[in-house]
Amino acid sequence: MRVNVDGGARGNPGPAAIAAVVYGGDGEMLEERSAAIGVATNNVAEYRALLLGIERAAALGAAEIELLGDSELVVRQVNGEYKVKDANLRELHRQVREALGGFEAWSFRHVRREENAEADRLVNEELDRP
Repeated sequence: MRVNVDGGARGNPGPAAIAAVVYGGDGEMLEERSAAIGVATNNVAEYRALLLGIERAAALGAAEIELLGDSELVVRQVNGEYKVKDANLRELHRQVREALGGFEAWSFRHVRREENAEADRLVNEELDRP
């Protein structure tokens, strides 16, 4: 199962939203979810979106998960390439790693924003709501 995730904030911190788009093995979209999460930083929103994507893949019965996101920082932190220095992110990082432990296999890859268009669109729709 492939999951595209995105989070964003208008202002940093500012009003924030998250999104996840789940695709089956054949590339068919299975589900898309988004939510406003109140005031948060961009990085917190990215981690919260990742948690949403992991949760939805697990709920849909995925044994293996390929995650794609456009936050290079979060991808590198989750993959162990960068240390997590911020205390708020450290807790979210712990939650992500714990949630990923429920899968037989997982990967998390950085993609350009254009390759994450559906998740990005959902985040912006949430942020544009009155």
